[in-house]
Amino acid sequence: QTPPAGSTLDVVRRFNDAINRHDPAAVAALLTDDTVFENTAPAPDGTRLVGKAAVAAYWERWFVNNPDAKFDAEDVVVAGDRCTVQWVYRKMRDGKPWHLRGMDLLTVRDGKIAETWVHFDAVGFLTQLGLVKIGPQD
Repeated sequence: QTPPAGSTLDVVRRFNDAINRHDPAAVAALLTDDTVFENTAPAPDGTRLVGKAAVAAYWERWFVNNPDAKFDAEDVVVAGDRCTVQWVYRKMRDGKPWHLRGMDLLTVRDGKIAETWVHFDAVGFLTQLGLVKIGPQD
């Protein structure tokens, strides 16, 4: 079912589609001028970017560094102007399929993304990189 144009769900879907197409112009067009992007990496306090130019530049670099990456939405919950997207991020790493799970909390204002909080499974990420060992210890 197609959500109404300009609704929170419509804006978030178009934003995620633009990210999966690796389309920096489309991503930028969906950001408010004062958009805020917060990421939980690097620990402990993460990264906070403010403004369309800074966030668009982040995504442009991300597309270059992750040319085959895609986000698959597993669950989407909308409450007014807020939307939570539970996702799986997939790409090839060292010639092998790789993935990371996480979620975004987005706020939509006037048909654009005003705020994005990105949270991901940091322990799973570090485990896949071989930096953390989980499981029985010998």
